[in-house]
Parts: sequence; C-alpha cells; structure tokens
Amino acid sequence: MELTHSPHGPQEQVLAPMWRQAPYPALTVDASGVVAHLNDAARVLLRAEPGARLADVAPGWLVRAHGAPAPVRGAIGERSFEASPSPLDGAVDWWLFDVTDHQRLARELEIERERTAFLAEASNELLSSLNLERCMEVTARLAAQYLADAALVITPRTGRAHPVTYCGPDGRVDRQNLMVDPADLPGLAEALRGFPPVPSRWIDPAVAPGWVTREEVGELGAMVVTALPGHGVPAGALVLLRRRGNEGGQGFSEGEEVFARLFAARAGAAMAAARLYAEQASISDTLMRELLPPRTHDLNGVELAARYQPAGAGDRVGGDFYDLYPATGDDAEAESLVVLGDVCGKGLEAAVLTGKIRNNLQALLPLAQDHQRVLGIINGVLLNTDSTRFVTLVLASVRVEGSQVRVRLTSAGHSPPLIVRADGRVEAADTRGSLIGVLDEVVSTTATVMLEPGETCLLYTDGITEAVGGPLGDEMFGDERLRAALAECGGMPPEAMVERVHMLASQWAGGGEHDDMAVIAITAPRRFRLSAVGGHGPGRFTA
Repeated sequence: MELTHSPHGPQEQVLAPMWRQAPYPALTVDASGVVAHLNDAARVLLRAEPGARLADVAPGWLVRAHGAPAPVRGAIGERSFEASPSPLDGAVDWWLFDVTDHQRLARELEIERERTAFLAEASNELLSSLNLERCMEVTARLAAQYLADAALVITPRTGRAHPVTYCGPDGRVDRQNLMVDPADLPGLAEALRGFPPVPSRWIDPAVAPGWVTREEVGELGAMVVTALPGHGVPAGALVLLRRRGNEGGQGFSEGEEVFARLFAARAGAAMAAARLYAEQASISDTLMRELLPPRTHDLNGVELAARYQPAGAGDRVGGDFYDLYPATGDDAEAESLVVLGDVCGKGLEAAVLTGKIRNNLQALLPLAQDHQRVLGIINGVLLNTDSTRFVTLVLASVRVEGSQVRVRLTSAGHSPPLIVRADGRVEAADTRGSLIGVLDEVVSTTATVMLEPGETCLLYTDGITEAVGGPLGDEMFGDERLRAALAECGGMPPEAMVERVHMLASQWAGGGEHDDMAVIAITAPRRFRLSAVGGHGPGRFTA
C-alpha cells in the first residue's frame, strides 16, 4: 500500500514502520512551516529532526514550493530530486524522488540524438561535392562549429607546401599553402600518414607552433590532433582548438574525443573520395584531349569545315570521329587525307575504340594512297581485339589540280559522300564497301570526284540522317531532306554549309535523343572571296 501522508491516525500508525523505512525521503510539514514528521531517508538527506523549521533544513526551491504546493525539481547537494506534494488537513506531505540518474541518462540520450543528427548533416554536406577544397572547408567549418572553438584541416604535402584550411570562432574559412614541418606539432606527422589509424593526440597548447594557434581564438585550454583516415591512403589531419575556460583548462571529454573520431572518419572518407575523383578527372581530361577531333583549317589550299556533336549532353567525345592529315613534302602528287568514321554505339566504350582506330590510322599514313590496304589493316586490328563493335569509315584523299580539287573517296560501310555543285545539284559519290571489323576481308570501291571552284564534297555520319523527330516526333530526318537542304547550299562557304546541316538535323530531333553527329565539308577554293572594304561596309569581290 502506498502512503500519501505521514502516519498520525490509527490506521496510519499501523503502517508507520513501512513509512519510516521507505526508500524515498518523506516529510510532513504543517501550515506554519514546521517539519512534523520525517522518515529515516529524509532524516539522512536533510539532516533534520521533527520540530525543525522547513526553511532551516530544506533547500530554497523546496521552501518556495511549500507556499503553493506543486511538483518541483531541484538539487540537494550533488543529487537532483523531484518533490511531489500531497496536501492534507492544512499540512503537506512531501515525497522526494532521486532523479539524478534519470536526468543523466536523458541528457546522454539527447546528446546522442544531437550527435547523430550532426553526423547525418555532416555526411550530407560532405558528400554533396566531390571538390577537395570544398570538402576541406566543410570539415573545418563543421568542426569549429560543433566540436571546438576553431579547427584546422591539413592535407599531405602538395609540392613543397601543405594545404591548410582554417576556420575560427567567427565561422570564416581561410585557405593557405604553408611550408611547415609536421614534426613541429606533436602527433601531426603520424596523423598525416593516416594508415594504420592512430589515436587522437592531446597536446599542450604551449608547445604548438604559431601557424596553429591563432590570435582570434584567444588563450587555448586544450588542443587535439585527429587523423582523417581515407580509403587506405592518408586524407589528412584535423586539429581542434578549444579556448581556456573561466576555471582553467577546457579539455575534451572521452566521449567528445570518440565523437570527434567518428566525424573525422566521415570527413576523411569524403576528402579521399574527392581527391580520387580529382585525380581520375585529371587523367580523363588528359586522355580526352587526345580523343577530341582536330580543329579544321585550310588543308593544303583546300577549304575545310567540320562540326561534331556527341550524343550525350555532357559528353565530349563519342563514337563518331574525324581526322585531317595534310600532305607533306614537295611532291606535286601528294594528297591530303580526310577520314570520317562511326563506331557502333556511343559513349566512353565507343570513344576508346575510336582512339585505337585513330592511332592506327596515324601509323598508316605512309600507305594512305592505297585506301584498300589501309582499310584491310584496320579491319585486321579490330578482328584481333575483344571488342564486338564494328566501324564504318570513309577515306577522302584530296589534291589541288589547277583550279579544281581532285577527291578520291572510298567508303567502308559508310553513307556515300554527297557532292554539292555550284548550281545546287546534289550527287552521291559512287563508292561503297563492307563494314570494318565484321568480315575477314573488306571489299570496297573508290570513286574519284572533281570539284570546281566553290563546289563541296560533304562527308557525314548517320547521326544526321537518322535523327528522329519531326512534327510527330517519330520520323527520321532522312537522306531526301538532307539532299533537299543541300540543294539550297550551292556555292555556300563550307563553314556555313556544315552549320546549316547540323542545325537542321538538331532542330528536327528537337529535345529528343540522337546519335553522335559529325559533318565535314571539303570545298574547292572559290575564284572570288568577299572581303570588307577598309574593314567596314558590305564588302567587294576580290580575286
């Protein structure tokens, strides 16, 4: 049976031993504020006896609550209590419950929830970017905001200097490249090695070098160095700075140190991923530059223009490619070579095969006059690879002969080039051949075309004619539309012609998907060029 007040009636006197020995302190205080009864636990806690005034033996928070009885909490010594009143006949029974452990556990649970929320926020922010400098900034800023008063992030040396990111109490982030010796800061050299993991190192702020301690932080009370572990490689080190408190050192507790290491593990993983991404991006960019099509220019007196667009909006290269090889030497019979190709598929795998073909074509330049032999060698190369992709090619050997341009054209599975005459007539070159990389032998025919001044030989990939779109969005651009468009381009400069063809195909496809698109225009030099008069005005024709 639970007693709600002290025993002073017949029934209660029967239960008096139970009340006196109850584990919770209990006392009865009359209307005048005098303690009438105390059980054994209350006597020990308050060190009081019946007849004492409540104001003389109880803490102030309990005395104040007695004036208007209501549940209340407060401290007695180093313990926390919850006092529950039970008014009866002008007196009040007070039961005191020790809630110290309950409050400690509740606070620990709250701290864990805050830390979990912080780690989740930190992970999201750290992983939102694969930029190493941004990861370092986020790490320093979050560490200064949640873990200490200031923080530094130091990464392994780049060149002769260590990249250092600092965030102070004001939240401003500063990046520097400092020529420092990690051995000057105890634990830093070990932390920068990163693997195997090393424990945090507590440091006396007095021995820290000046580049670590900053004036705006003030007098330091504690400092800790924590490794930022990467994916098997050192990501860097985190240095936490905490100001000196009013009562001396403001050190890090064991729980704070463990929490700092959890944060450092996430930050280190994000920084390592960012560094790896940066290295891979640099390698990819270097390789990509080798795969990009060359810039077009006049090719041994022949006007030339090209336009290339990969299928993917973010791609730089794809399965379509072209190359230009100017004639060398003083031989009047020497020919320049233009190559246009289309690897089956698109994306990075097609681009890799493109690079292999272009490298082989470069090596085969001494044989460039023999189209059939070049195509046969390329076919053998592809058949001896693991790739199941095939390739279409068109080779164009170009040479100026007086006022005309002679073009020898050989197609291997590729759409025949189109000849755009000055009067607007459009003709298909009489060349055809088998795919590269499918059959043991390549069979092809070569056509020779003579271009008069202003006439153009247009090489294009099927990304132009097979662009799907139109009014209903399901029709290919097709050969007939291409020819009709070229019929209006007679005598047009090559730059304008390739731009028009590319624009019409892209507009036809609209925002839908399309294959890689490549167009090359080889134009015989015109007798007259339009030039500005004195750099201004509508211009005039000059020979």
